[in-house]
Amino acid sequence: MSTPSSSPDTAASEQLILHHQPGLFVLFFTEMWERFSYYGMRALLVLFLTASLFEEGWGWGRAEALQLYAFYTGLVYVTPILGGFLADKLFGYRLAVILGALIMTLGHASMALETVSTFYIGLICLILGNGLFKPNISSIVGQLYDKEKHKRDAAYTIFYMGINAGAFLGILLCGYIGEKVGWRYGFGLAGVFMFLGMVQFYFAQNIFGDLGKRPQNAADRQAAEQAAVADGGEPPVEAHVERDRIIVIMVFAFFTIFFWWAFEQAGGSMTIFANDYTDRVLEGGQATAYKIANTLLTVMPLLVVTWVLAMLFRVTFSRYPLSNLCLGLSFVVIWGIAIWLIQNDFRTKSYQVSYTDITGIDQTTKIRSSDALQPGEKIELVYNKQVELYDPSDEAHKDHRVEDGMVRDAEGNRIGAHFKTVVAPIVEFQSPGLFWKTSRLTKLQYQTLDGSNLTHSLTLAEDSSLKEGDSVELLVTDDLVLPNHSEAETVEAQVEKLQDDEVVVPASWFGILNSFFIIVFAPFFSRFWEMNIIRSGPIKFALGLVLLGIGFAALAFGSLSIEAGAKVAQVSMVWLILAYLFHTLGELCLSPVGLSYVSKLAPARLVGLMFGVWFVATFIANLAAGLTGSFIDAIADTYSMSVFFLIFTLIPIGAGVVLVLLNGVLHRMMHGVD
Repeated sequence: MSTPSSSPDTAASEQLILHHQPGLFVLFFTEMWERFSYYGMRALLVLFLTASLFEEGWGWGRAEALQLYAFYTGLVYVTPILGGFLADKLFGYRLAVILGALIMTLGHASMALETVSTFYIGLICLILGNGLFKPNISSIVGQLYDKEKHKRDAAYTIFYMGINAGAFLGILLCGYIGEKVGWRYGFGLAGVFMFLGMVQFYFAQNIFGDLGKRPQNAADRQAAEQAAVADGGEPPVEAHVERDRIIVIMVFAFFTIFFWWAFEQAGGSMTIFANDYTDRVLEGGQATAYKIANTLLTVMPLLVVTWVLAMLFRVTFSRYPLSNLCLGLSFVVIWGIAIWLIQNDFRTKSYQVSYTDITGIDQTTKIRSSDALQPGEKIELVYNKQVELYDPSDEAHKDHRVEDGMVRDAEGNRIGAHFKTVVAPIVEFQSPGLFWKTSRLTKLQYQTLDGSNLTHSLTLAEDSSLKEGDSVELLVTDDLVLPNHSEAETVEAQVEKLQDDEVVVPASWFGILNSFFIIVFAPFFSRFWEMNIIRSGPIKFALGLVLLGIGFAALAFGSLSIEAGAKVAQVSMVWLILAYLFHTLGELCLSPVGLSYVSKLAPARLVGLMFGVWFVATFIANLAAGLTGSFIDAIADTYSMSVFFLIFTLIPIGAGVVLVLLNGVLHRMMHGVD
């Protein structure tokens, strides 16, 4: 009985790209645009939910927004186990990838409408679509190298570079468009590139031959396996070998929980560290150097992936023109957005402006604008007053003093205006968010020096013991920004002088370092694995865990100067950059290699399911990461910030040591798989 060949398109595969089949790079770009859409949307999710109604956000509290974020990021790692099962038994990997991409495209489009119902429908579509897409595109990569298993680690490393190229560009561009232009445009941009990624995969799928098609019946599967063995493939294994290899996959999945548990602090505690404890103000030559570096960080990854695109064009354009045209169009759009972003960044200058605050006193502040402003020019600024309870005994205010109605720091610099007031009647209300819950609110009235009476509504913390009639002190700080909307309530200010020699590095900027380092180092790791200097899978995993721990050791050392209980500090950003560097090196040792070992160890009929199990381990790690990260204040107040990061140093390194000790046992259970 004859069976169709499962080999990739022979004509297209005769020409290699970076020593690999061109089909790998079709998957590379498909995954890149999917990760672009995922990380681009994820970068906006919490910002959109917590933005005020005036800023066209939903005005949620941070806790409620993070709850929805946790459910979303968790569930996208649960649904792959169902998606893998459906692909194994029903759809086949290729159809599952196409359906998943289509559902996610509809999800992004739904979110761009920004109504409550369409927003939730969009999130559900993204969760379901990701379940079909994520495990099965990884499975196709593995099947592509059934006859070249020695190149599979290197192939997954290249594939992983595509993942991080998409993540980098998505965070950078969707985040910028969403915040600067409008939320719906950021969500919509993510959907556009998900659609283009789906179309280019659809039109190029014949490059895979019969790989990833619908599952065969039992007789056809047996015949295909016999044909694969005759063609140089691996024969079906005995039951006990299959069982042992599945156990090894489970062990690897267990240890990957420790890795992602620590690694995913990047979205929580490390972001807090960047925002509140890192010196991010650059002046003079450092500011200029940052702008140049940021330009290079934007352009270099684009140049790398454009170079890869050109090589794919050279090999496949004549056979798959529609797929290549979709890819070309996507890169034209990406380059246009990137050039606009760079120009806008260099046009943005810092200006000192003067205004009259709520106390009637003339003040000066700094603003940033991409419009050229002239000294003496009158401008309108949005005057956002930040009101908080002021407790002189709080550790954060120990060096502050109240003087002439102002709170000043140890150097005498003005922090904000100081007022005394009395707690008004406290009322209960349902606060907005994912879970409607009862909160307590009071209206505080205070009088400015010019006799004006102002009122501010303050939501009390859950553990607040304040009651009606209590005397409290308030700290009112100014937050002046250029208006984005014509109906904004503004205050008149005057431009005093240009200050273009200072820049504040955004806290979110550090988030792109991981993806950038992946893009830079992935080719070197790909070649390193091909050299077979380290052949053992458990040792590769252990190395990744140890490197991750070293990254947190840098943060623990850099945090030694931060006092227990301190809410702000000025630690050098070098420690954060070093942490992201070592975390990335650890990720390159563990994550792409882990994907490769799942494909090599899993039985052919269960590859999709095993990838699903792998992503469930990632779900557990993400959930644990969020719960552990929430203790940052408790640990930092009781011990220190250094002790907090030391926890994430010792546990991954300890897990790595255990894996080294288990290396011999696990290697035997892999039955010859390296």
